[in-house]
Amino acid sequence: MAADELLDGIRKMAVRPIRLMEVCGTHTVSIFRAGLRQLLPQNVELVSGPGCPVCVTADSFMDDAIEYAHKDDVIVATFGDMLKIPGTKSSLGEAKAEGADVRIVYSSMDCLDIARENPDKKVVFLAVGFETTAPTAAATVLAAKAAGIINLYMLSAHKLVPPVMRALLDGGKARVDGFILPGHVCVVTGTNEYQFLTDEYHIPGVVAGFEPLQLMRAIYRLVRQISLGEARVENEYGDVVEPDGNPRARQILSEVYEPCEAEWRGIGKIPASGLRMREAYKDYDISYVMPVHTSLPPKKTACRCGEVLQGLVKPEECPLFGKACVPEHAVGPCMVSVEGVCAAWYKYGRNRFTFE
Repeated sequence: MAADELLDGIRKMAVRPIRLMEVCGTHTVSIFRAGLRQLLPQNVELVSGPGCPVCVTADSFMDDAIEYAHKDDVIVATFGDMLKIPGTKSSLGEAKAEGADVRIVYSSMDCLDIARENPDKKVVFLAVGFETTAPTAAATVLAAKAAGIINLYMLSAHKLVPPVMRALLDGGKARVDGFILPGHVCVVTGTNEYQFLTDEYHIPGVVAGFEPLQLMRAIYRLVRQISLGEARVENEYGDVVEPDGNPRARQILSEVYEPCEAEWRGIGKIPASGLRMREAYKDYDISYVMPVHTSLPPKKTACRCGEVLQGLVKPEECPLFGKACVPEHAVGPCMVSVEGVCAAWYKYGRNRFTFE
């Protein structure tokens, strides 16, 4: 169906208020860029969930990363958007400005060359991301082991999407009628990982691609299910997503990592929602080889990023949004990353807001 047909169908089926959550940060950006929120009827609301890995990275992880960066024998390698994430007292960007050796990479595999070129240094990669990037970090560890590279380490803060969705539903605060499921994550995990939504909560989910029409079709499918009282996991990204995902990526991930409790910024600790290295690969875990202790008192701020990530408030309801907190000087992580909810609202919806 064309976009106008999909919209017409959504309007006819949405006879009551419907609240849908997109879990993926890239979906959030795509939805805003295409203006989909403005096209939908008023009783179909889209809210953003904790789908930006940078945004949910805890203060404690950033504090540890900064501590490692200040060590003379350490090179910290990271994706660029991690530099501005605030820790408790500082950021990696500030540490770099103070002389720390912090290098931006585009893949964890880039760290292999850095480690070879700097044999007298410990190269620490900040392994942050969901199921999409975690297999690459695991593959980097396997490649380092195969090549005999002994000075490359991971500082891991990988997160798993299904457990945080369970936590949101069990918390009972974020009313959600259906989920737009993350396309990139599902390429690795497959759709079967989300069957719990229908089996345990009777909530539908549709895996979506990232083009406007793909997202619109996913919304149409969700509204149709909800209007009929049905709950299934459907796949609107079938060209690349299979029920069982990518077996090789899952095998590599499982070989190196195992689930563990993880801290989500603004949400708290969630059981089995993170990944830690298995015993056989502890020698590549910097927190095991050279632990640091940076338990600093929690930073007090008026930032409501945690509530935004749970779909409890919109960015515009935060008193800092567009005022003290802007992309050039972000107070909270939701404004730091290009996939952050607040950054997307600021960039694509700013004509709706009045900033001081």
